[in-house]
Amino acid sequence: MILSSEENAKLLQSVRDQFLTAIELKKQFLTGNFVEILVSMADRVAQSLMQGGKLMICGNGGSAADAQHLAAELLVRLRSHKNREAIAAIPLALDTSTLTACANDYGFEHIYARMVQALAKPEDILLGLSTSGKSLNVINALKSARQTGVATLGFLGHEGGSMKDYCDISLIIPSQDPNRIQEVHITAGHILMDLIEDVLIVKKYIHLI
Repeated sequence: MILSSEENAKLLQSVRDQFLTAIELKKQFLTGNFVEILVSMADRVAQSLMQGGKLMICGNGGSAADAQHLAAELLVRLRSHKNREAIAAIPLALDTSTLTACANDYGFEHIYARMVQALAKPEDILLGLSTSGKSLNVINALKSARQTGVATLGFLGHEGGSMKDYCDISLIIPSQDPNRIQEVHITAGHILMDLIEDVLIVKKYIHLI
């Protein structure tokens, strides 16, 4: 073992502290209006889907990975015991050719807005993910969505940044730590996808197969 006993003890305490911080942050979901916000988001997304729309999701870095992860939960399935019809969802970080072409020709800040302008319809819905609430390319996508008549949702952190001004409904995680914020985002995202699936099944828009 290359660590001294003192160094090892510090790392062990760091692990405990990080888990405790993550647990306490998630516990805050049971206070305030976090639960109500998630249910409102699910209702809004389900309404859009039942009108023939799709859910678009975008973010940067880990949030881009979360966007792809959550879209896959709807496109394929979320729970192994519930085989159902596919649900229309698309992550906007789709391929390197589109991303690099737009970044090269127009600038990275226009990547997602360009996709919204090309793909979005008024009955669609856009979910933007950002731990800071300051991601310019996501903000521009939300602006373009609103210009198209698309409903906008946000999974944000810190105090929401300027992104919250362009979201019809925002879920703002009260933390300054991007790691902890993303952990709550993916938990909330799984719950949101779960709720959307349940609403669509109850409303008989999709069927178990």
